[in-house]
Amino acid sequence: MKKNLTILVEGAVIAAVCMALSLIPIESPNAAFDLSLGLIPLSVYAVRRGLLPAIAVGLIWGLIHPLFGKAYILSIPQFILEYPFAFSFGGFFGLYAGKIRTRLAGRIPAGAAVTKLTGKPQKSPLFWIVLASVTACAARWIWHFIAGVLIWSSYAPEGMNPWFYSFLFNGASFLANTVMLIIVMAVLVKTAPRIFDPRNN
Repeated sequence: MKKNLTILVEGAVIAAVCMALSLIPIESPNAAFDLSLGLIPLSVYAVRRGLLPAIAVGLIWGLIHPLFGKAYILSIPQFILEYPFAFSFGGFFGLYAGKIRTRLAGRIPAGAAVTKLTGKPQKSPLFWIVLASVTACAARWIWHFIAGVLIWSSYAPEGMNPWFYSFLFNGASFLANTVMLIIVMAVLVKTAPRIFDPRNN
């Protein structure tokens, strides 16, 4: 019970931090390029608590974002795709939480030990950070891409394919956020690995 309460309270705090960081304006005038700083605390929480709690926090962040932050809402379907859905899927960093925590703790699972005996290099924490960052950003921006095709395509230049338009429009944000997340999380892993340990509150 105490553990569950700790996860809930920590999740509420992380959602608030994500929202606060969302208020920092880092985007182009047409919103084609947008750095989502809230992905950083969400990803730290994802490593600490795992996939499902991170998805829940992402969902809360997505629901409250239009209330407190700058939001572009054209319709209910577009809101659902680009806020609850997209922000929830940002928590997919948690898919690799166990791999990252295990390596930071210096423990070697049985499978990895066999790999070591064969002379093949083991995957470092940085490898899983990169994979988790790409996964989380791809999982989130696929919803923005879908919304771009279904809803925002009317804003595309005349004659431009809506799929290509959405790819260009969302591709810059996907790449920028992936690079940002990899760099920041890699620095945190090197300089402050204890923050990823769920035993440290």
